[in-house]
Amino acid sequence: MSDDNSGRVRGPRCIALVGPFASGKTTLLESILARTDAITRQGTIAEKNTVGDGSPEARAHQMSVEANIAETDFMGDRFTFIDCPGSVEFGFEAEPVLAGVDLAVVVAEADDKKIPALQVILKSLEDKGIPRILFLNKMDKTSASVRGTLEMLQPASAVPLVLRHIPIRQNDVVTGFIDLALERAFVYREHAASELIDMTDADRAREAEARYSMLETLADYDDGLMEQLLEDIQPDRDQIFKDLAVEMREGQICPVLIGSAEGANGIGRLLKAIRHETRGVEETRLRLGVENTGDGIVQVLKTLHTTHGGKLSIVRVLAGEIGDGTEFTGPSGPVGRVSGVFRIIGQQANKRDTASAGETVGLGKLDDALTGQTLSTAKEAPPQVVALAAPQPVLGTAVSTAERKDEVKLSSALAKAVEEDPSLRVSHVQDTGETVLEGQGEMHLRVALERLTGKYGISVDTHDPRVPYKETIRGTTTVRGRHKKQSGGHGQFGDVVLDIKPQPRGAGFAFSESISGGAVPRNYFSAIEGGIVEYLDKGPLGFPVVDVAVNLSDGSYHSVDSSDQAFRTAAQIGMREGMPQCKPVLLEPILKVEVVVPAEATPRVNGIVSQRRGQILGFDARPDWQGWDVVEAMIPQSEIRDLIVELRSATAGVGTFQASFDHLAELSGKLADQAIERASAEAA
Repeated sequence: MSDDNSGRVRGPRCIALVGPFASGKTTLLESILARTDAITRQGTIAEKNTVGDGSPEARAHQMSVEANIAETDFMGDRFTFIDCPGSVEFGFEAEPVLAGVDLAVVVAEADDKKIPALQVILKSLEDKGIPRILFLNKMDKTSASVRGTLEMLQPASAVPLVLRHIPIRQNDVVTGFIDLALERAFVYREHAASELIDMTDADRAREAEARYSMLETLADYDDGLMEQLLEDIQPDRDQIFKDLAVEMREGQICPVLIGSAEGANGIGRLLKAIRHETRGVEETRLRLGVENTGDGIVQVLKTLHTTHGGKLSIVRVLAGEIGDGTEFTGPSGPVGRVSGVFRIIGQQANKRDTASAGETVGLGKLDDALTGQTLSTAKEAPPQVVALAAPQPVLGTAVSTAERKDEVKLSSALAKAVEEDPSLRVSHVQDTGETVLEGQGEMHLRVALERLTGKYGISVDTHDPRVPYKETIRGTTTVRGRHKKQSGGHGQFGDVVLDIKPQPRGAGFAFSESISGGAVPRNYFSAIEGGIVEYLDKGPLGFPVVDVAVNLSDGSYHSVDSSDQAFRTAAQIGMREGMPQCKPVLLEPILKVEVVVPAEATPRVNGIVSQRRGQILGFDARPDWQGWDVVEAMIPQSEIRDLIVELRSATAGVGTFQASFDHLAELSGKLADQAIERASAEAA
């Protein structure tokens, strides 16, 4: 990586394409690849022949469901573009990717409904200090003014959106653009480079006004430029380009370019801006705090489990040179030896030679490497540049195999799915005995299940996860449990008197004894307690029992026929007869929920919570998020199953929540009867 005489960086760069759902990122990637001759023909989403979205699941749903990587060359420089999904359900795909990129191209359009999603993306880039350019897409499909569109989009950005292009229109159709920094006009040519044209007098006047507005913003961060404007001195063009680049890289502005990915319009100017103004891996290392110690250092952006080639780690080489046989150390020790270095373009991985600093490649067989980790060729564990924390799941489904022989296969496939996508989570729920696959929404789970079937050939049964109801008692009783059996030889005899009473909520189970005179020998107490505990796994209503105290107050034994097992059985008999007399009551889990939404949606969210038997505790402004609220509430777990679906519908797809168990509360009436009936039917 080096600078040429103009100060432009020469060397491999890595660029993320991000933006709201359906803003045109995958089409932009396709257009870039066609313009740079990486592919011979620009495909389309509808025809299912794009380089990005090449997986069966992406093509079936015609949407990005994973990050797509493609390498290409432009004007002698090498670039890797990573197309990140726009749907909030697959948004975590971008998190490990952004840790290793030099620049993000934010793809947006003139659609006010997508502003909250745009704000989420820009806020993430701002917090990470990633330089960004906004590509205002679909200019051929809008009649909205660019200036009005920028005013509409500006609240989504913490820094000024600086317009670098203005459109040229004929009969309300955008036919070209004027580059305000270059002071030249271009007319679009379908799927070809734009053609330089002369400006009309009217366009020249528009250009002068828009250019001065751009310079005024740049001058806010450049005192020399401010003096020139005040003294009416025409700034040097090279200085303007330098200011645009420097202020973009320092996160002071977000330049805005316009075009149409579908028509391949404005692609050349976007590529030239990226080529001239993106600094490359040295500056990215500085941003990440990575020292160039002479060792090979890579950042794992994504993990793939390929059908035939095994595990493939997509990495950005931050320093050094990596080749076949290179050994890496991760945060917990050695992670493996590289078996193959690969050039990635969509679904294809082609073997290549060594990779040097700045390049983005696939590395084979690093079996213990995980997405988001920093790896080094040094023996000691390298400092980690990001702490990758997956968002809490918001929707789950219980999974099982149609055939018992596939259980081990399912477990292995789920582990690989979570390794590829850390925003999935697999949990084994002890209370219900279920394996639950959790994710970020309906489509996220649907795609994960489709992969289990399509990629791993497993037939999977699913159902809504059971609610882990409990039961307790309101009343007290004293009951005798007697077990006597004679069948030749030694018999079985156990006799206990149990006092059963409720405990305060959350106190759990307590066992005590007040036996006098040795009515039951002390050595049988643990067996009696064990029998009681076994019974409590399933009480009279069919659920685990909590918050109960049992006292052993009397009983009798036989010197020959009594045994641990006999007293264990007697205790169970006593509990089985006594518990129904203690006014059993159903308990449902209540979750503490924090809902995060744009403030304009807060009233609707309050209504959604109330309709789900929720208790609103209050709401406040979301810290460091302009125009967002955090709503706190208590909601029964049985009401939270599809909360995310309704929440996303009410918030243009960006609302989310976090939930954690808070307490158990009594449930009675029709809802309790229905829960008991369902449990009985499932147990039958």
